[in-house]
Amino acid sequence: MTNREIAKHFELLSKIMDIHNEDSFRSKSYATAAYRIEKISEPLSEKKIDELKTIPTIGLSLAEKIFELTQTGNLKILEEYLQKTPKGVVDMLQIKGIGPKKISLLWKELNIESIGELEYACQENRLIGQKGFGLKTQASILANIKFIKANSGFCLYSEADNIVQLLTNLFENLFPESLYCPTGAYRQQQDVMDKIEWITTLNKEQVLNTFKEFNVEEIIDNENLLTLYIEGLAPIIFQFVNNETEFYLNLFKNSAGNAFIDTFEKDFTYPLNLSSEEEIFSENHLANIPPYLRIDDYYLKPAKENRLPEIIQTNDIKGIIHSHSTYSDGINSLEEMALATKEKGYEYLVISDHSQAAFYANGLTAERIKQQHQEIDRLNEQLAPFKIFKSIESDILYDGNLDYEEAVLNSFDLIIASVHSNLKMTEEKAMQRLLTAIQNPATRILGHPTGRLLLSREGYPIDHKTIIDACSEHNVVLEINAHPRRLDLDWIWIQYAIEKGVLLSIDPDAHSIDGIDLVKYGVIAAQKAALPTLNNLSSYSLEEFELFLKDRNYKK
Repeated sequence: MTNREIAKHFELLSKIMDIHNEDSFRSKSYATAAYRIEKISEPLSEKKIDELKTIPTIGLSLAEKIFELTQTGNLKILEEYLQKTPKGVVDMLQIKGIGPKKISLLWKELNIESIGELEYACQENRLIGQKGFGLKTQASILANIKFIKANSGFCLYSEADNIVQLLTNLFENLFPESLYCPTGAYRQQQDVMDKIEWITTLNKEQVLNTFKEFNVEEIIDNENLLTLYIEGLAPIIFQFVNNETEFYLNLFKNSAGNAFIDTFEKDFTYPLNLSSEEEIFSENHLANIPPYLRIDDYYLKPAKENRLPEIIQTNDIKGIIHSHSTYSDGINSLEEMALATKEKGYEYLVISDHSQAAFYANGLTAERIKQQHQEIDRLNEQLAPFKIFKSIESDILYDGNLDYEEAVLNSFDLIIASVHSNLKMTEEKAMQRLLTAIQNPATRILGHPTGRLLLSREGYPIDHKTIIDACSEHNVVLEINAHPRRLDLDWIWIQYAIEKGVLLSIDPDAHSIDGIDLVKYGVIAAQKAALPTLNNLSSYSLEEFELFLKDRNYKK
């Protein structure tokens, strides 16, 4: 163990003690020890305690700890602090611009326990109300998190989507006669992925020239494959083919799961010459199965019988449900959110700011609710026939009750009930909270049902079938939260919800004007479950949505 490695242990100990708000003199003494150890030229790992304590800058206590560390590889006092500190909190020490004291505040005041949770909090504008934080700090934190994620090896669908759209535009401008298409996990619309795959008739030189303006950290050239590593993304892999037939054949095979391909090759054949992927289906008298339905072979039989389901598309969304404004933790004002929603072609906006229990998000007091409702009434007169609905994202409290008294809850058009605090629960506790909230007559939508943050935080454990059954019994809508880090309810439970007659709602959880557009990622996730437009609340027209609010049993 080098002196630098020894010093890092004491440096970490000092920082974790600060996170726990321990005596500042003690924590500083370990920081000083780390500095002194690193400056010593002779290797400390080769010395015994008696030799260590003779070094002018090292006393007996420090000598004992250094000897313990070099002999065992562990430092007992450090291990004790690590055991009572969530790993994600320790990981936050990597982020430049926030020291241990700020991390302590984030952890203990805002319950943020991972880099992913911190990123999400910044995106929701939750830090600016805290002492020592502001918009510039938030922006700096986000930039540093992006840098850290460069080595994570995974990325969200939305992150892959951004690079895919950028590259597609570049290829269209530079090589309009060539063939290129993303495939694999991206084309199957997976929530997260460990690589972004392409198939192309371009050559390697053309691809590399396209990337010359990118910060490519590493390139691996392996016969017909080229892998590029770029900061903040999963590896980008290009597979090179020679002609049109090879292109479409490989595109087809690489855009499906093994079960799909095995069944297809057993029952059908590939045409000899191809000028499109659709020809593979048409030549076999099959309806075209989109890549997001090719995960397994389930849809091959319906395709043969020409009875594939009608699946929701982004332009089927008629209203924006679940959005936030500057009344709580949004970036844009209520009027700005309404005008932007109208300009984007939607018929209505459901404004669902946080309730008072969400103090970290500037949740609304009863008095501020009245103020917001007065503004909504004024804006509705100005913007008609576009309409803003009065909603709240009510915290599900620890006992399962909703935030606010009944009279306040009754002043809203719609209640979205969500868990935001005390997320570390057993399944028994999580189920008790959710079921109590679902049974509350005020609850119309259950927001992000598991509280998960993809690549950052597992959701609290729940029995999905029991939750869905309860929503069916009490006519509660299940949200498909479209934020790309949530996508919660997970798409694998959508079909069960449909079978039980539960209405779904694809909602962007928008905290800004740009956040409205996140609704597309909820649609992309729902498509994998073949969600029909009919079963999605945010696809209701304004007239249908008003009928839904009046009649709890109404379904179009």
